[in-house]
Amino acid sequence: MRLPRLVRDDTTVPFFRFRMPAFALSAAVIILAVVLLFAKGLNFGIDFKGGTLMDVRTPGVADLSAMRTTLGGLGLGEVALQEAGEPDEVLIRIERQRGDEEAQQAAVGEVKAALEQLAGPGIEYRRTEFVGPKVGEELREAGIFSVLIATALVMVYLWFRFEWQYGVAALAALTHDVFATLLVFSLLGLEFNLSIIAAILTIVGYSLNDTVVVFDRVRENLRRYKSMKLDALLDRSLNETLARTVMTSLTTLLALFALYFFGGEVIEGFTFAMIFGVFVGTYSTLYISTPLLYYLKLRAEPEAAAGEPAGAR
Repeated sequence: MRLPRLVRDDTTVPFFRFRMPAFALSAAVIILAVVLLFAKGLNFGIDFKGGTLMDVRTPGVADLSAMRTTLGGLGLGEVALQEAGEPDEVLIRIERQRGDEEAQQAAVGEVKAALEQLAGPGIEYRRTEFVGPKVGEELREAGIFSVLIATALVMVYLWFRFEWQYGVAALAALTHDVFATLLVFSLLGLEFNLSIIAAILTIVGYSLNDTVVVFDRVRENLRRYKSMKLDALLDRSLNETLARTVMTSLTTLLALFALYFFGGEVIEGFTFAMIFGVFVGTYSTLYISTPLLYYLKLRAEPEAAAGEPAGAR
């Protein structure tokens, strides 16, 4: 019995026909993202705003759900909990309180009292650290720097592997992907922390992998169909790799949706960013990076008849 195919081999989706509306939409996304980042900014988490980090060991298996409910009702702002290696070890991050060091110490005291009432007197406080706003600012700068370096290295890699046109086209797509992700987080007010930086770097890698597959097929077709019009050749390359693009996206999304719904609150932001990144990365490959090659003077030598494979005569 032959299994059904998600994408037929003779698919002829006219991707190139929709390039101008796609370019306009992407430009609007980038402009809106820049405006919102300056006007509203991002909802930075404890990693960037500063706060208190507590490493706690409970007498038995830690009940994270009960601890979140208890600590969330103390009125200390954002309180994040996650398991730290062992079932009885918990990392607690408390939002930086208004005031000096005494205010931070008072918040820690409230947390300890609430935990001892919940888990009993056998609770152990292994480490308590205060993260100041200066450290948060440094982490923010390091996060921005890491994204810029990763994007620049992608462009250099594609320049050496292919030609400069491919590097510029991929850079445009990656810029779109990053700004689209920032737009969603700013617009929805979702917490932006170090795990989201990791998600953005992963999105860059995913989008690059998808783009390189298409670029490889474009390069092969430039050699094979030496007189085919470039717009038709780009459409052909996208359709020939469409089955792979769809299957990769679907299988990745299946895993990410499972993580989002069953992975817990700790990785919820990361998986949400990844799910959005898969959609936006696939879109940018189909409608931004590949169509941009047409405007970057990427041409094949006119030797064979139009649409005829080289060496077919």
